[in-house]
Amino acid sequence: MEIERKFLVTAAPDDLASAPAKDVRQGYVAIDDAVEVRVREKGGRHVLTIKGGHGLARTEVELDVDAARFAELWPLTEGRRVEKRRHELVLDGGLVLELDVYAGALDGLMTAEVEFADEAASAAFVPPAWLGPELTGDRRYANQTLATDGRP
Repeated sequence: MEIERKFLVTAAPDDLASAPAKDVRQGYVAIDDAVEVRVREKGGRHVLTIKGGHGLARTEVELDVDAARFAELWPLTEGRRVEKRRHELVLDGGLVLELDVYAGALDGLMTAEVEFADEAASAAFVPPAWLGPELTGDRRYANQTLATDGRP
C-alpha cells in the first residue's frame, strides 16, 4: 500500500540545485479507471509498476526488469509518456519529498510528493511554506493523466 500526498510547486526552494536528482522517463503500457501499468527508467534502474486505486492510499506493486525487457515494453507506451527530473529533499522528521520538474510537453510544471508510513502520519504532515496547493486525489495531475492529456 502506498500512502502519498501530492502538491503543486509554484516556486522551487532555494536549495533545489543541491538536492540529489535523477532523470526519469516513464510510460504507460495500460490504463483503465481502476488500474495502471507503467514502465519507468530512473538512474539506470528499470521498473514495471502496477498501481490500483486513486487518492491518498493506493495499491502499488513494483517489479524490477532488465534494460532489454524495458526496451521491449517502451514502444507500447507511445503517446502515454512523461519526462521529468526528480529531486529528493529530506524534510524535518526524516520524510523525503520528491520534487518533479517536468520536461518536454510539460516543461515548467513542478509537483511534489511525500510518502508516509500510515494515514495518521499523512494527516499530521504540515507542508513546507513553499509548497503550493495540495493535489492529492486531483486526477488532472496524476502522472497517467499528464502522460495522456497533457498539462491541466
